[in-house]
Amino acid sequence: MPETGPNSIVQFGLFEVDLRAGELRRNGSKVRLQDQPFQVLTLLLERPGQLVTREELQASLWPADTFVDFDHGLNAAIKRLRDALGDSAENPRFVETLARRGYRFLALVNRGPQEIVSAPPALSQTRQETSATPQSRRQWRLPVAVAAVLMLGISAGWHAGHRSAAAVRFTERRLTGNPENDPVLSAAISPDGKYLAFADRAGLFLRVVGTGETHPVALPDSLRPSYVTWFPDGSHVLVSSASSPAERPSLWNASVFGGSPLKLADNGDHGAISPDGSKIVFLRGEYGREEIWQMQSDGQQSRKILGQPGDNFQSVVWSPDSRHIAFVRTVFVHGWEEPEASLGICDPAASKTSYILSSTRLRGPLVWALDGRLIYSLGELPPGQYDSNLWAINVAANGTQTWGQPDRLTNSPDAKVGASISADGRHLLFLRWTGAPEVYVAEVKSRGGLGTPHRLSLGERRNMPFSWTPDGKSVIFTSDRDGALHIFKQSIDQPAPDLLVGGDKNVEGARLNPDGSEILYLLNPSASDADRRIRLMRVPLSGGTPQLLLAELGITNVQCARAPAAVCLFSKFSTNGLVFMTFDPVSGKENEFTRIVDPEWYLHNWTLSPDGTTLALSKKHRVQEPAAIRLLPVGGGTERTITFPPWAGVAFIDWAADGRSLWVRASSPAGTQTLLNVDLHGNAKPALQESERDLGWAIPSPDGRHVAIWEASGSSNAWLLEDF
Repeated sequence: MPETGPNSIVQFGLFEVDLRAGELRRNGSKVRLQDQPFQVLTLLLERPGQLVTREELQASLWPADTFVDFDHGLNAAIKRLRDALGDSAENPRFVETLARRGYRFLALVNRGPQEIVSAPPALSQTRQETSATPQSRRQWRLPVAVAAVLMLGISAGWHAGHRSAAAVRFTERRLTGNPENDPVLSAAISPDGKYLAFADRAGLFLRVVGTGETHPVALPDSLRPSYVTWFPDGSHVLVSSASSPAERPSLWNASVFGGSPLKLADNGDHGAISPDGSKIVFLRGEYGREEIWQMQSDGQQSRKILGQPGDNFQSVVWSPDSRHIAFVRTVFVHGWEEPEASLGICDPAASKTSYILSSTRLRGPLVWALDGRLIYSLGELPPGQYDSNLWAINVAANGTQTWGQPDRLTNSPDAKVGASISADGRHLLFLRWTGAPEVYVAEVKSRGGLGTPHRLSLGERRNMPFSWTPDGKSVIFTSDRDGALHIFKQSIDQPAPDLLVGGDKNVEGARLNPDGSEILYLLNPSASDADRRIRLMRVPLSGGTPQLLLAELGITNVQCARAPAAVCLFSKFSTNGLVFMTFDPVSGKENEFTRIVDPEWYLHNWTLSPDGTTLALSKKHRVQEPAAIRLLPVGGGTERTITFPPWAGVAFIDWAADGRSLWVRASSPAGTQTLLNVDLHGNAKPALQESERDLGWAIPSPDGRHVAIWEASGSSNAWLLEDF
């Protein structure tokens, strides 16, 4: 309803909105704007800087008894509103699209002489802290949880401080306008705060912060920058680059003014230069980022500082005095449990390390400001668990103490996935990323080809397919659209899904028993549960009360063959490997089948053939290796391996419906994500290639006529805080 009070006039930029008269004016002149776009604008102006979801807009603009193509109507209303404001979706000044979620008003809003609201507005977090909801992690397990760490004097105060946050007083300013599916991969603010260096799929660019003027930085075609940071001189950047997905990244010193870059180190990523310019720390490892190394700024005298198998370092930065480093580290410990991360400080000269923070909500970005504050990213509480925001805490350089409560610096949607700071500490740059997997369905053509995939559901949030109904007409998938991860069923010609398994806990996976009458799924323990075992549940496909089948520590995956076969398997981790157990889908009786001895067992992916005779197993190397799949006979026989060069980096595998081939997600020599149909002799046929969105696994229908695929679109752009 339009306002009738004294503040019914709202101003932003050159525009003025009269809420009582329903008019939009620019410099005093009326701007033509239809009713629905005006209502959208009114709703956005009520909450500047905050997400207004598509569901909220639908409820306000299209009542439940109104039958209309909502998506088309809303998209048209947003387009007319942007046209009236002279705005654009690609580089918004007023209305920002938050992919698949809704919209946000960016500009400063003046509601009257006593009220000016900035974006984002000041908020205080008052919800009680609970365990974070696990992110989608199907069969792959990255090394991302932490062993118990020593908390040095701040644990209780830190957690209490994050339950009641100080108000946010700062305005975020967007610096890049990359569209969806063309993300900014990395960005860094120059030491003087005047320039932005950023990398995307097109290369490396230099942008003037004050004017937006942008120029490409000349690099050889073989260099594909994925991470960038500045040298203290403000004229050179340190770039991580790999010429192909099968190559480990290397570190290069490149001038922003052109010229040939200089290679400093092989097998190096996420480098950080000390403020005095003398040293570089970087991440290295056989399979990824499991070690921290140090070298001189010219690449000489490199040595390992920290790290062991199973570690995974998210970031590393120098202290302002160039004597200490801070890092975010995770180590895998449990199957489906949310990983815990730790923030550590190390004195490389004395080889001493201490840990000051530990939380399942701690994320990767890290900055050490000139005034001694450590700035880090913390995931939000449910239902915003996939968003994260930046916080700051005062910490001594040697890491022995902290003081005061953490201060919240941002309070906006999206995940904060990277950060950097100017030398004077006044300019804080960070990346905001958003994205989520969605379920797509494609028809299987002759010879393993696929028709054009179409999106199954228009629901927001994360949706991941796991099975089909026995008749091949409906997809069974998990989704967090209503909060926790639940199980849904949706026909390929149905506009909305049906809920099969709800509740207040997250479910993982959704596979059918051999005769297709029941769904088998995993249920994680809550943080407050004394019993840490993962429960394997069963529930009738037709609906009913879930029942406990069995419970074990560290269950990672479950699958059954298709009748008349009766084989069912689940995997669980052991101290140094992965154990495969057969089980009865009615009684829960289990027996060990085989085990894989490998300290990196969490990188193995497996699938059971429809006839129950063969276990297919592959390992996802963090640096892509030549494609290979192991075939292990379940009933006895000789193991064999199929390879299919030149493909590399097998990520996901699932048997085809007829058991004569597998659906495999791998990478082409050029790095393009590709869905392959691979027969048992290693002949691979590309079925779907995706150069923009993330491509996941493919689940075939029992009749082999369709596959359900998850694909994730996403966006990432650089934002700035000043004088924070």
